[in-house]
Amino acid sequence: METFKRIVTGHDSEGKAIILSSEIPSRTYMVGGPNGAKFHEIWNTKQTPALIDKVSGDPEETALILGPPKQGTRIRVIDFPPESDEIRNLTAAQGAEHFKTMKGEHASKADENAPHPLMHKTETIDYGIVLEGELTLIVDRGETIAKAGDIIIQRGTNHAWSNKSGKMCRVVFILIDGQFEENLR
Repeated sequence: METFKRIVTGHDSEGKAIILSSEIPSRTYMVGGPNGAKFHEIWNTKQTPALIDKVSGDPEETALILGPPKQGTRIRVIDFPPESDEIRNLTAAQGAEHFKTMKGEHASKADENAPHPLMHKTETIDYGIVLEGELTLIVDRGETIAKAGDIIIQRGTNHAWSNKSGKMCRVVFILIDGQFEENLR
């Protein structure tokens, strides 16, 4: 897949708008080994409303983290390769280990009856925008295919992503910290 740039703006000492950086994202992580998904971490905010200052740099993080900061947001791009038998045949415990590498072990919801071994549920609203390719969204009771240009609004539901297309798929995700109604916990 082609590379892309992350362009970050800020303010100079006089309050005038400036370009702080324009570069290929440097924080990338492979999840699931060399044939797994590639996560490009773009930016996050630590609070809502988000603090807008003059020139703060990259939010500090030293590892891949599944969800956004509490009361914050996260934007990332994920390159999903075609799903292999290696992923399809994961046990629930192996699937949970994948989420543990992202500090998201609590999110894993797969069991022996799950429709996919990477089923997970986060207390977030996620906007997924398919940039290239197609991806299958799997939920407890159904699935649908999202193609380039489609937008998914994922509202704290148990779900998994599966690339059944045979071609690479790139999706940008905007994650927003949320709070479940008591009956959905």
